[in-house]
Amino acid sequence: MRVLMFGWEFPPHMSGGLGTACYGITKALTGLGHEVIFVVPRLKSKGDPSHVELISASEVPVPVQYRTEGHVFHGLDVRMIHSLLRPYLNEHQYADLLEDPDLTHLTWEKDPKEEKKYRLFEISEHYGPNLIAEVLRYGKVAGVIAEKQIFDVIHAHDWMTIFAGINAKKISGKPLILHVHALEFDRSGDHVNQDIYDIERLGMSSADRIIAVSHYTKNLIVNRYGVHPDKITVVHNAVSRAEAGAAYKVERNIDKKIVLFLGRITFQKGPDYFVEAAAKVLKEIPDVTFVMAGAGDMMPRMIKRVAALGIGKNFHFTGFLQGAEVEQIFTMSDLYVMPSVSEPFGISPLEAMVYDVPVIISKQSGVSEILRHALKVDFWDVKEMANQIIAILKHPALSDEIVERSREEVRNIRWENAAEKIVAVYQSRR
Repeated sequence: MRVLMFGWEFPPHMSGGLGTACYGITKALTGLGHEVIFVVPRLKSKGDPSHVELISASEVPVPVQYRTEGHVFHGLDVRMIHSLLRPYLNEHQYADLLEDPDLTHLTWEKDPKEEKKYRLFEISEHYGPNLIAEVLRYGKVAGVIAEKQIFDVIHAHDWMTIFAGINAKKISGKPLILHVHALEFDRSGDHVNQDIYDIERLGMSSADRIIAVSHYTKNLIVNRYGVHPDKITVVHNAVSRAEAGAAYKVERNIDKKIVLFLGRITFQKGPDYFVEAAAKVLKEIPDVTFVMAGAGDMMPRMIKRVAALGIGKNFHFTGFLQGAEVEQIFTMSDLYVMPSVSEPFGISPLEAMVYDVPVIISKQSGVSEILRHALKVDFWDVKEMANQIIAILKHPALSDEIVERSREEVRNIRWENAAEKIVAVYQSRR
């Protein structure tokens, strides 16, 4: 089967778990003998990964008749939108975007064989202030790509690719599978961006089938978007040792433990609960180091709160990490905590387990559905979170037992299993 897949990021240029998931899915699909054409907004460097055909939407000439933006559907006019959604953007990337006077620059070209003008849409792969405009341009390019490619099914990841998937479906008549990794309710709670919510609903009604990364997410789709549950298939994410890269041989300091938070420092990820739990732990074990790795709009507030609690000497903010930096921080850590307020899945605990790091995860997460050997806590229960951290740090035997059981568990959480379920969804709509 040949799959036309639309994503927003792909290794090595990615900002979060979505890129990791897309890599794992495509690697497993091609391993099963299927072909994948993967489209991203733009490429920073040439050279495709060996297992997929990678296409940059910014390098696809689009006929001039696609020039107008206009109304997308009733209630949404892209010219009126000033979105500040920044799910994965770090502060340096955001500053660079804001300094760009025109994120919609265009290049005009002539086809050498025809006297027709074509337009190149330069699409930023970042999540910035003109994100919906970027999403629309990406969608228009998708229609052109769909005209030129041969494929059996369309697979779109999250709301940024919904217009791309819909346009490809209109052009080709092929079935559209929408893969939901996160929802606007995860990012914003009840204070949703109405435009993004409406786009998500449009995508869900237009898709032939929906894949949700957890039952937690499926329930949100049913209850918040009015989608019939029979339209939704749950396919949990996975992890692999090959994906994690070469392990670092770092000797952990048995006298000074490191507790890690790694993720976007935003409302969704619950960094404030991590800070409050850290303060309680330090009253019991004063020589623990807490590391908050990541970036996001709540970082200044977290820095101020750490200072107000008087725990600054035990708290370290690393900023945004990627690649080898992430691998190294996992190897150095004695415990990983994911206190997410609303987590559709959460690949990072699986990555921590690959490095033999015990994990504490929020009960409000999709990954909690498949992990039996992780400690679980309600994100708001700071006292219990602190108690669990203390128990693991004070009792090496408990930590060792969790790690040993996790090794076997993570070996069975494979992308190949996820890919087989995805193929079954494809085949159900052929």
